[in-house]
Amino acid sequence: MSSSLAVGLLRVVLHIPESGSLKSKRQVVSGLLRRVRTEFQVAAAEVGERGRWQLAELAIACVSADSRHTDEVLANVLRYIESHCDGARITDVSTELVRL
Repeated sequence: MSSSLAVGLLRVVLHIPESGSLKSKRQVVSGLLRRVRTEFQVAAAEVGERGRWQLAELAIACVSADSRHTDEVLANVLRYIESHCDGARITDVSTELVRL
């Protein structure tokens, strides 16, 4: 029995210039992650820069039987983050697609 599995990973680093504390950063990041999870049915978490007020590193994962679908979902997630990041600026993006 042969089946296809595609795992897509999107890493986004945000600079949040308006953030003056970890609490204000978390408000921006947690709201954004919650909306991304709900809108796209993906796994999403803050994975780096957790102790810095103005930086956040986010990871989003999508699993599908179709690698094109996985790639499309992550591209849509990135567009969503770009337009809904509440004054934050994207400073770095990387994606990886693994076929199993």
